[in-house]
Amino acid sequence: MQALPNPFDLPVAEPIAKLAYETMQRGKNAFGAVHRQVLGNLKSTLYPGLGKVDSLDDETLAYLQHRQADLMEKDWQDAQLGVYPISLLFDNPWEEFFRLYPQVWLDAPHTWARADQKNYQDFSPGIDVDSYPQYYIQNFHHQTDGYLSETSAEIYDLQVELLFGGTADAMRRRILAPLKKGLATFSAIPASRIRILDVPSGAGRTLKQLRGTFSEAALSGVDLSRTYLQKTNRLLSQDRGSLPQLLQANAESLPYVDNYFHGVSSVFLFHELPAPARQNVMNECFRVLQPGGTFVICDSIQLDDSPELKTAIDGFPAMMHEPYYRHYSTDNIVERLQNAGFVDIETDVHFMSKYFTARKPA
Repeated sequence: MQALPNPFDLPVAEPIAKLAYETMQRGKNAFGAVHRQVLGNLKSTLYPGLGKVDSLDDETLAYLQHRQADLMEKDWQDAQLGVYPISLLFDNPWEEFFRLYPQVWLDAPHTWARADQKNYQDFSPGIDVDSYPQYYIQNFHHQTDGYLSETSAEIYDLQVELLFGGTADAMRRRILAPLKKGLATFSAIPASRIRILDVPSGAGRTLKQLRGTFSEAALSGVDLSRTYLQKTNRLLSQDRGSLPQLLQANAESLPYVDNYFHGVSSVFLFHELPAPARQNVMNECFRVLQPGGTFVICDSIQLDDSPELKTAIDGFPAMMHEPYYRHYSTDNIVERLQNAGFVDIETDVHFMSKYFTARKPA
């Protein structure tokens, strides 16, 4: 079934579009805040003391609000500059929200019980865990079946949106401008021959943003989870356009020849990897990139660039069960990229995410 056309694909006066965008984002942020408060109160009632972390003071909360407002403004500006179409700002799966939001609530008690029991490797019978690396067999975020069930694949992106107050897609879109700038190196190549890889493809939101921006490019995505790949395929099948090539694979050993892609993106991956795997994935991304190609990473903030948010950074791994996050928060990602062979490395920070842009020498 084809999705209905996005009304913002049509000519709309700029002030009206911006007002609509700001109103939508404020609404999503308010809803996310209420959701987290109500869910947190219920959790505290049922499991007193579970996941207790230090609260953020008023000054830090105001600082976060300022960073979030900056993110929204940059998101709007890039759309205005033509980095990506304005319609991407309004690409919200509302039908899925109304269908899946009750499932988020139904799953919450299971995550609380699992966290209370410190049961971090709990998987349903019938789920094969033997073919995955040991570090992947985790109930990341305490979520049921980790990344290996259909339910997990269905509700994951909604859970992320609620966690970040409706800003997850805006943070993902921060990779598009540096990637587009890097791909200008290959301007002599027809757009249809440009190849971009997304590692991992997750539930498909980043690939959807990439297709909206690079509509003629040949897109590919890899992920360890079969169910997440199936979710990505369903998501992208709703829109017109060629489907990306999706492969189930470990990013530590990408199933592509050397020097194949012009661009590689990676969103919210490296904080969920132990240090050796982190380096291995970067080495592989370097290998499959063409000389002159661009690698863009979006991941969590780190202590060196966001010391004001130390309380949040320190509390996140305990609250969300992120077993490799503490090491990631102080890891020297720039040095790892250099060790892989990348040059011209630049970093940036937007709201709760940090970005690395790197180039493979020509």
